Amino acid sequence: MGKTKEYTNGEVTVVWEAEKCIHSGICVKGSPEVFQPKERPWVKVDASPTNEIVETVKKCPSGALSYYMNNGEDKTAQSLETKVEVLENGPLLVYGTLKVTHKDGNEETKNKTTAFCRCGASQNKPYCDGAHVKKDFRG
Repeated sequence: MGKTKEYTNGEVTVVWEAEKCIHSGICVKGSPEVFQPKERPWVKVDASPTNEIVETVKKCPSGALSYYMNNGEDKTAQSLETKVEVLENGPLLVYGTLKVTHKDGNEETKNKTTAFCRCGASQNKPYCDGAHVKKDFRG
């Protein structure tokens, strides 16, 4: 199993699974005061209100970032309107709840944001694994 770290402010705990991270930078752009990859620890959960942290974590395209409320409330179960965004030189982001049927027939339900590979180099197809950066994908 890959490296997992948890960061808490007492109200919310942010979970980071390093192996899943595709380095999209959405967290850093969305909350630069919280997500500071050049610092250690790189997640500063006291730097923003909990609701802002949660909104940024929900946009993580790889699922490397997740959260849970320390009081037991689960605010992740909501279904989102489906929206598709093409990231320049990167993955196709699909926001919302969707069912993915794999080539072997297995199905899984994805909630929140899902990043699909556009460069063809991912080792985790159909999902993006960040290979587009090494491949210098343009598109």
